[in-house]
Amino acid sequence: MSRICELTGKGRQIGHNVSHANNKTKRVFLPNLQNVTLLSDGLERSFKFRVSTHGLRSVEHNGGLDNWLLKTSDTKLSPRAVKVKRELAKKQAAAA
Repeated sequence: MSRICELTGKGRQIGHNVSHANNKTKRVFLPNLQNVTLLSDGLERSFKFRVSTHGLRSVEHNGGLDNWLLKTSDTKLSPRAVKVKRELAKKQAAAA
């Protein structure tokens, strides 16, 4: 399973371990991914996502999963999240 946040697209970063003698060796910085269940108010159901803690805070800041999905571009979202976004947009178009 790849180490990429399904909502923000945040993935691994590469850097160096630097010793006291200034020797540099490659290392990987991994995002803090959590398995979470997020509720969609518009679709009235829950969805399981693998989200970074940064992404989870962003979702809460924007007022929930529905607002986050509608504001975020499809390029950052995972295919599963894009599918949920399309479902949500379709339901909102039908209600309007």
